Amino acid sequence: MIRVGVVGATGRVGREVCRAVAADPDLALVAAVSRSAAGASLADAIGLEGEAGDVVLAARLEEIRDAGMHVLVDFTAPAYAPDHVAWAIDNDVHVVVGTTGFVVDDAWREASVGVIVAPNFAIGAVLLMRFAEQAARHLPAAEVIELHHDRKLDAPSGTALLTAGRIAAARRGTPEVTADDEGRAGARGADVEGVRVHAVRLPGLVAHEEVIFGGQGQTLTIRHDSTDRTSFVPGVVLAIKAAPTRPGLTVGLDAILDVDVSTG
Repeated sequence: MIRVGVVGATGRVGREVCRAVAADPDLALVAAVSRSAAGASLADAIGLEGEAGDVVLAARLEEIRDAGMHVLVDFTAPAYAPDHVAWAIDNDVHVVVGTTGFVVDDAWREASVGVIVAPNFAIGAVLLMRFAEQAARHLPAAEVIELHHDRKLDAPSGTALLTAGRIAAARRGTPEVTADDEGRAGARGADVEGVRVHAVRLPGLVAHEEVIFGGQGQTLTIRHDSTDRTSFVPGVVLAIKAAPTRPGLTVGLDAILDVDVSTG
């Protein structure tokens, strides 16, 4: 049984993670942190039933030090996530991070515990990135459009940045430079390793990404849509179970899923 703590437990994704952990027979939710709901039980704060509903929300990580956690899950904000990872490493706790918008510390590669950081836990998003890598070998130009809810703090998203980086790394040769005479600054989006990335923020959206490739006489569009935050849950659960077996830093779910769409 893997004992799990969740920081950001009453957030939009954190509450879904709590429900998934509580429902999984291989996992036990033993601790939770929420500054906004500290002192309340998970039953009162998010309507969680069963034994996990009795867990009382703490205001700080130090308050759950003695909960006997094996894995800490972080869905908070970029200003706090690096400190949460450092705390987990110092306290010999494996950590799974879904927060984006911060710089991953390369020193985490030497950690004795597992540190899994993923910009997107939706399995379909992982597949999109791998398919985009394949397409980048054959189509010379690509642009990324990412769309998220209007309360997302970072832009471009971590998923879009990683997608653009993988496209750039997979390209065979240098794409032709496109005309970028902008009538308004920023109209062509951000330049990420030679790939244009456009960020959309609107109410009603959850998390969406579209990659459009262009070649002679043709275009190819690859798109993934998360229409509900529960789309992230299966990937988070996989990461929780994998973290104790993967000391050091793992970025993205690819290694855990063992996704291979190579053409040889």
